[in-house]
Amino acid sequence: MSTRFKDAPRSVLSRIPDRNIWRIYGAIFLLSLGYGIVLSILAVFLDERGLAKTQIGSLAAWFALGIVCFSIPVGFVIRRFSARTTMIAALAGYAVSITIFPFLPGYPAMVADRFLDGACSVGVWVSCETILLSRAKRHDKAFVTSLYAVAMAMGYVVGPLVSKVIVASFPMRWAFVAAGSVAALASVASFVGLDPDVVEDPGEVPSATATEPASAPAASSLAVFRRIKTSCFATFAYGYFQASVVPFLPLYLIAHKGITTAQTIVIPVYFGIGMLGFSVVAGRLGDRYGHLLLMRGLAVVGTLMILGFIFLDQYSAMCGAVLVAGATLASISPVSLALQGVVTPHQDLSRSNAVYNVFYAGGMLLGPLVSGWIFETRGGVAMLYHLVAMWSVFIVFSVIFAGDDPAAQRHRRAAALAP
Repeated sequence: MSTRFKDAPRSVLSRIPDRNIWRIYGAIFLLSLGYGIVLSILAVFLDERGLAKTQIGSLAAWFALGIVCFSIPVGFVIRRFSARTTMIAALAGYAVSITIFPFLPGYPAMVADRFLDGACSVGVWVSCETILLSRAKRHDKAFVTSLYAVAMAMGYVVGPLVSKVIVASFPMRWAFVAAGSVAALASVASFVGLDPDVVEDPGEVPSATATEPASAPAASSLAVFRRIKTSCFATFAYGYFQASVVPFLPLYLIAHKGITTAQTIVIPVYFGIGMLGFSVVAGRLGDRYGHLLLMRGLAVVGTLMILGFIFLDQYSAMCGAVLVAGATLASISPVSLALQGVVTPHQDLSRSNAVYNVFYAGGMLLGPLVSGWIFETRGGVAMLYHLVAMWSVFIVFSVIFAGDDPAAQRHRRAAALAP
C-alpha cells in the first residue's frame, strides 16, 4: 500500500505525506476524546458511588503507577511484536477497561481497573510515538510531534462537551461506555489502516549518531537515558507541573485570590487554547533553531507566568498568565519528544520512548503527592514557589547539557570553521 498522498497541494499534507502519521493523529484524537469524556465526570461519578476523597485521589495514583510499571516493558513488547500490533492491542485493552469501570462492584476492582488503564494508555502512547518518530523526517520531527500534541489536546477539549450531552439524557455510566466505544473504533481503524512498521531508518540517521550503522544492536536503557536525559527532565517537569496544578491551582486561587469556583472552571480552557495556538509554531521553531534551545526559552517564559500567580490579583491578568503558560510549558512536551527522536538511532526508538514515558509518568505520580504536602503544610504560595524552583533547575540543566542537542553541535562546528 502506498504511504503517500497523491497530487496533494503544497500544504501541511504535502509536508507530511505519510498517511500512517495522519492515522496516528486520528487514533490519538479518539483516545483523548475518550479521556476527555471520562475525566470530566469521573470525580462526580465516584463521589456518587460513595467513595471517600482519599480513595478518589488514590485511583489517579494507581493509574499513574500502571504507566510507570509498564513503560519499560512496553519497549520490549514493541520490539517483539511491532509498534502497530502493540498499539492496536493497547487500544482494545483500554476500551474494555473503561467500558466495564462503572459496572465494577467496589473499590478494589476499581483499583485494578485503573492500573490496567494506565498500562494500556502507556502502551498506546509509546507505540504512537515510536511510529511517528520512525516515519517523520529528521527536520520535521518537532512539527510532526506538535501536531500529535494538538490532536491529543483537541480530544481533551471536545470530550467534556460530548460528556455533557450524554449525561443530560442518559445515566452517567453510559459516558464510560461511549469512551470505550471511541477507543474500540480507534483500535479497529488502526488495524485496518496502519501499514507495517518501518524496519529501518529511511535515510534520516541522526547527526549525533551518524557513525552508528542502522543495523547496530539495541543500546541498554541506561545508554538510551544518557542520550535523552534533557528530554527526560523536560517531560518529568511537565508531568509534575501538569498533575500538580490541575487539583491545586483552583484551590490556591479560591483561597488566596478570592476567585469563585465558577471562575476556576474556566481556567483550564485558557491553558488549552494557549497550547493549541502555539504548539505547531513551537514545533517549527524547534526544527529550525534547535529543540533544547527552544525548550529553555519556553521554560523561562513559563516560569515567569507561574510567578505571576503569586503577584497578580486581577482575574483577567491571571487568565492571560494561564494562556501564556499553556503556550509555553505545554509546548515543551512535544518539542522534548522530538528531541529524543532526533538523537536516538532508529533501532532504539521503542526503548527511548519507553524510558521517556517513565519520566513523564513519574512526574505525574510525584507531583500531586509533593505539591499536596507542601500546600497543606506551607500553603499555596510555597507550592507555587517550588514549581518555579523545579523549572529553574531544568533551565540550568539545559544550559549545562546544551551540547546534547545536535543543533548546538552544528552551530559549534560552523563557528569553528568560520574564518
